[in-house]
Amino acid sequence: MTTESPSSGRSDFPSTIKREVLDHDISRITFHLRRLGNNVEEQTERATYALQQRDTALANKVIAQDEHINELRYTVEQDCLDAIATQQPVARDLRRVIAAMHMAVELERMGDHACGIANIAIQLGDQLEPHIEPLLDIPRMQVIVCDMTRQAIEAFVSRDTALARRIEARDAEIDALYVQSLRILLTHMMEDTQKVSEATYLLWAAHNLERIGDRATNLCERVVFAEEGDLGDYKRETHKEDGQGGA
Repeated sequence: MTTESPSSGRSDFPSTIKREVLDHDISRITFHLRRLGNNVEEQTERATYALQQRDTALANKVIAQDEHINELRYTVEQDCLDAIATQQPVARDLRRVIAAMHMAVELERMGDHACGIANIAIQLGDQLEPHIEPLLDIPRMQVIVCDMTRQAIEAFVSRDTALARRIEARDAEIDALYVQSLRILLTHMMEDTQKVSEATYLLWAAHNLERIGDRATNLCERVVFAEEGDLGDYKRETHKEDGQGGA
């Protein structure tokens, strides 16, 4: 008959505690990342609405709120660094933490693009004539990029790589709307020189939304990396060079 040692059956206790702590840390990272995503989505919606309504007061609020976006980014990054330093995650856990850090940076830059739209709304706010056509496909672009952002965060939370990959098709839709807007705006510029100024501003607004769509696709790349450990074929299929069209 064998006798169990006092420690028998308890050897996994420290590792179980460590697992619980790491899970808690990752949950905290995910919580703050979702808050950041929600704020970016709201900023994009409000900035585009301010542009539509020539609401300079709302546009100024969007710009003021950008500091909060920055703070949330740094909160996510600090959470990630703390988890790495104290829990030393490996494999998929480590990839998930690293992916969250990259996603926080992308989201913060998306917030900057929303501020760019708000600045354009301020520039156009004192003009009395109605918008061109009005605003072309800019409101449609805004709805799609906000949906892409929301789904990208959901894909990260739910570890859903299939959803992440489906979002790539929506980025192609954004690109098509941007090219269509570009062609129409250039036509307005050539036909009526008095519309050159507004058309140029609207082109910049559309470009900011196009870049938000690109960065939402980058979020999805990180979801795939976190779960599968590979950016390979998916990255080559969906990634756009950051220098293409400006930041």
